[in-house]
Amino acid sequence: MTESEWSEWFDFNQEIISKIPQISGVYMMHKNMKILFIGGSKNIKKSIEEDKLKECISRASRFRYKKDGDYDKSKKELVI
Repeated sequence: MTESEWSEWFDFNQEIISKIPQISGVYMMHKNMKILFIGGSKNIKKSIEEDKLKECISRASRFRYKKDGDYDKSKKELVI
């Protein structure tokens, strides 16, 4: 996976989350094909593990991510 490529959509569960690399990047989560959350972090694995404890985000069914050194900028572009 290159910096400009999104991963496939993964099921939002602990087994899959444990396999996420500890990289900087952006990620998004959905439920019923509606985006619930878009995030960015210097360690997306850690951020997703923390997010799964938040009530609204814990309802997500799937997520995807991409490596991105300028994750703040990319996150803002996705939200707008």
